[in-house]
Amino acid sequence: MDSSEQISQDLQDIIDQVIALTATYGLDVIGAIVILIVGWTASGWAHNATAKALGKVDKIDDMLSGFFASMVKYAILAFTIVAVLSRFGVETTSFVAVIGAAGLAIGLALQGTLSNVAAGVMLLLFRPYKVGDFIEGGGLSGTVKAAGLFTTTMATGDNVQIIVPNAQLWGAAIHNYSHNAKRRVDLTIGIGYDDDIDKAIAVLKRLAAADGRIDQDPEPFVEVANLADNAVELVVRVWTDTGSYWPVKFALTKAIKQTFDAEGISFPYPQRHVHVHQA
Repeated sequence: MDSSEQISQDLQDIIDQVIALTATYGLDVIGAIVILIVGWTASGWAHNATAKALGKVDKIDDMLSGFFASMVKYAILAFTIVAVLSRFGVETTSFVAVIGAAGLAIGLALQGTLSNVAAGVMLLLFRPYKVGDFIEGGGLSGTVKAAGLFTTTMATGDNVQIIVPNAQLWGAAIHNYSHNAKRRVDLTIGIGYDDDIDKAIAVLKRLAAADGRIDQDPEPFVEVANLADNAVELVVRVWTDTGSYWPVKFALTKAIKQTFDAEGISFPYPQRHVHVHQA
């Protein structure tokens, strides 16, 4: 047999093998391709549908809806890959077990990061605070600048950036000073025991009524709170808009000092009476 006949024979053998493989695995290949196309299409459709549905819920953040939509997409793709492998006779049970073991190992290695992600999902879902709120939590306080899946970014009063892991915030009590529309300003004012209490109360009520930022319903509250060692303590409680809390507190404190000075009402210093007995 010359070389040309040998080449022809080899080509015929290759063709025969391709025909045999096609007859044996052709339907499986076609089925796998169909499964891939259907799975990929379904994952994209499910991603868009989930994002659209969650986008209509006011309490769910855009970042959170995207996160859930991606989870749905990749879950469908994972099932698609398993289905494709099963078409070729691959033992998917062992494959899934290996994937599960690998996922468990990765989860244990990244448990701190995953706890922050879980906390971020809960924070974005329940919304105990939003961007712009002044909060206190996890031993820190500041204005929220950004809220993500892993961390929350805050700025202190002197504009220092703080990046807080979400798990630290979710695992502690959160004080949101910006949540409610109204806040109460509490002041404790001490006057001398020789001063006229009724006069001092009248002056405090007049000052509270004079500031237009202070609500008159409920009515400002001024009463004797305590008979302390060095002063009669009067408590002043007034309501105002949350955004006016600090301006009202500062202005009212200044007005009380200036008015009490003009009215002859004293602010007693800490004092001690010494009784001397001559032997």
